[in-house]
Amino acid sequence: MFHALVEFLRTLTTPEKLIELLTTVFTGWLGYALLVGIIYAETGLLTGFFLPGDSFLFTVGVVAGAAQLNIYIVIPLLMAAGIAGDSTGYYLGRRTGQHIFNRPDSRFFRREHLLRSKAFYEKHGGKTIVYAKFIPIIRTFAPFLAGVSGMNYLRFLAFSVTGVTLWVCGITTAGVLLGSVPFARQNFDKVVLGIIALSLVPIGVEALKARRRRAAATPAAESGD
Repeated sequence: MFHALVEFLRTLTTPEKLIELLTTVFTGWLGYALLVGIIYAETGLLTGFFLPGDSFLFTVGVVAGAAQLNIYIVIPLLMAAGIAGDSTGYYLGRRTGQHIFNRPDSRFFRREHLLRSKAFYEKHGGKTIVYAKFIPIIRTFAPFLAGVSGMNYLRFLAFSVTGVTLWVCGITTAGVLLGSVPFARQNFDKVVLGIIALSLVPIGVEALKARRRRAAATPAAESGD
């Protein structure tokens, strides 16, 4: 079973294998339904953290660039799947948050992932919903934590729409543009990692600003003592 899962994940992140899957097994609208289901599972189901969201979106872009998918259909569908997944995670957190926090580890659930995401959420607040789209694992748990914390849903939805739009459009479009470049195809994994690294720059800048604000506030607090 594990070998089959690894092979399936490899199919989702290899353009040639994904094209073969979409032209032999999941043809037509079944293929689009498969893509939607993968994004929904990673963003909305706590057990979907292992799915390769970033490299999968890049691969979808490459396949669309090869005219095997309609980019004007696939991007709106994946955006809708991401927003729906976020909302599912949010309501799951509102209704069952404390129970899941106390849930023991299993093959597809690790409290460590949840606690790590919780620390990130507490540090960045509502912006986590946007930032998390570019960080594996945290991407899956951030909406859930927003629900647990009782964030207003409309506020959450605004962050969700922003994050999903940047994530889906940005990485998929990069796949379309770079998919035909020989260097990108020959160094596929490195290009994906490079795109993810670039997407994390705003988070790094925000963290640096927050550190400087804390450093500036500390002397002021000490002088007041």
